[in-house]
Amino acid sequence: MSDNKKFPGLIRNLPAFAGPFDAYRLDADKCKVLFASYPAGTTIDAHTHPTENCGVITHGELLLTVDGQETRYGPGDWYHLHPEQLHAARFELPTSEIEFWFDT
Repeated sequence: MSDNKKFPGLIRNLPAFAGPFDAYRLDADKCKVLFASYPAGTTIDAHTHPTENCGVITHGELLLTVDGQETRYGPGDWYHLHPEQLHAARFELPTSEIEFWFDT
C-alpha cells in the first residue's frame, strides 16, 4: 500500500483492498467503499464487475473508457457504471478517489 496523504489517518487505517490498485476498504451492508490511489501512468485493462459502481475523484483525474468513449473526470466529478458494463481506466496524474461497489 502506498503512503497516500490524500486520505485522513482514520481512512488509511482501514483494511487494505486486495486488488490491482492501492485502496483502503470499508465494508457496509450491500456495499464496499474503496478509498483508492493510483500513481501517474497506471492503466487498468478493460474488465467488468458484478456490482454497480459509482465514484468521485478527490485528487488528480481519471480517464474512463466506456462503450469505446473516453471521458475525463477531475476532482469533484462523479462517474457511474452499471453491473457487467465493460470499462477501462487510465491515470496520467497521481489520482485518488472514493468508489462505491453496490451489490446487485
